[in-house]
Amino acid sequence: MKLTKLVLIIAASLFLVASSSTAAQPNVLFIAIDDLNHWVGHLGRNPQTKTPNIDRLAKMGVTFTKAYCTAPACNPSRASLMSGQRPSTTGCYTNAQNWRLGISEDKLLNSHLARGGYRVFGAGKIYHGAGDRGGNWDDYFSGKGGVHTLHSSAKDDGVGGIKFAPLANTDEEMPDYGVVSYCIEKMNEKSDKPFFIAAGLVKPHMPFSVPKKWFDLFPLETIQLPPHREDDLDDIPPAGRKMAGAAGDHAQIVKSGRWKEAVRAYLATIAFCDSQIGRLLDALEKSPQRDNTIVVLWSDHGWSLGEKSHWRKFALWEESTRTVFVWKVPGVTQPGSTCGRPVDYSSVYPTICTLTGLPLPTHLDGRDISPLLKNPQAAWVHPAITTHGRENHTVRTESWRYIRYANGDEELYDETADPLEYTNLALKPEHAARKSELAKLLPKSNAPNLPTSGQGEGTKKSAKKANAKQK
Repeated sequence: MKLTKLVLIIAASLFLVASSSTAAQPNVLFIAIDDLNHWVGHLGRNPQTKTPNIDRLAKMGVTFTKAYCTAPACNPSRASLMSGQRPSTTGCYTNAQNWRLGISEDKLLNSHLARGGYRVFGAGKIYHGAGDRGGNWDDYFSGKGGVHTLHSSAKDDGVGGIKFAPLANTDEEMPDYGVVSYCIEKMNEKSDKPFFIAAGLVKPHMPFSVPKKWFDLFPLETIQLPPHREDDLDDIPPAGRKMAGAAGDHAQIVKSGRWKEAVRAYLATIAFCDSQIGRLLDALEKSPQRDNTIVVLWSDHGWSLGEKSHWRKFALWEESTRTVFVWKVPGVTQPGSTCGRPVDYSSVYPTICTLTGLPLPTHLDGRDISPLLKNPQAAWVHPAITTHGRENHTVRTESWRYIRYANGDEELYDETADPLEYTNLALKPEHAARKSELAKLLPKSNAPNLPTSGQGEGTKKSAKKANAKQK
């Protein structure tokens, strides 16, 4: 009898320990933003931007002022972040490639969390397409496209490939509104299991078109152009000038005389995006889960609006690679903290594993940044590395950026003295030793390019086939 009681007591104790462990496991609200560069208030890069909600989140936790994508394009950046592997490991370098041919879906972050006992929900754009729900999900809301109507004040839909115009639609008619509504609904579902909710916001991705009220926040006559020098490409090697593509988008914008209109439209689209993040944060604050939910907000890469005569992403300079990266972790982060250590998105997967108590898979390339979440001033010797196309890499340390292209062309910038990267120091003999040291940090191997044939927007066909299997 005594033995039976002892067994029951031990069993009950183990049950309580297990229950306590499950209850303590934090939720994760994972906010992904498409094509948002560092034009947010708390980073101070653009004085005209209006992002009160992203800035509000930054005041709640830690913002990284030197955060960088692993690739300056949607498909490879997202595939890298969600797999924890660099493009140089998987061979996924461009938007046109099928990431599934280089990354098995069991390795994905959402799949790992699902195996770890999480309810995993996704909405909008997490992988490259809104309908691409790679890996395991309990449920996924791809979003509704809706019909968008140009406002009567719109001249047209933009200049060449740079699309922008105010809309006659309401906020509620925008796809991102529905994505946020879905995520709020899932946030409020009752369960004894923690949630991972991935909210993928498409704006400010082109077209820079949102309801006109957001344009009205930025009167055209007040718009300031981004920093730009007509001779900025003079000291750039051929490979860099090719990436800049100055004769394309930039030449068309300048010729049209509508550069300020495009900048205004981008700012308006950012402001709309910020309002949707505000809805998510408000819902979380009202939720009983607010004190047990990690919030991580990230933008998939930067965006250029004429700096270095370049538009879009698809380059290895600061504007195209720098991102918005904010963490709020209950019991770990201190409100209003700022970290100036260079980090890239290979860090997201291992950090979420550490914070949720899940094991780190062996395939990960990145490093856990939870020590920086606890102490933003902690020692950190690792650089941020970004890759655009096979064997084209940039290394970003706290003070320097080194770029080496596949053909051997180089660029070197002193980010302390020259934060706008106007002067390429790569050919200066006095910097040879520094270049050599930075070159040692480049990826040691470069996986072959994954196939692009028949993939169109990156992964649509494979996504459709994979999604069908999950139904």
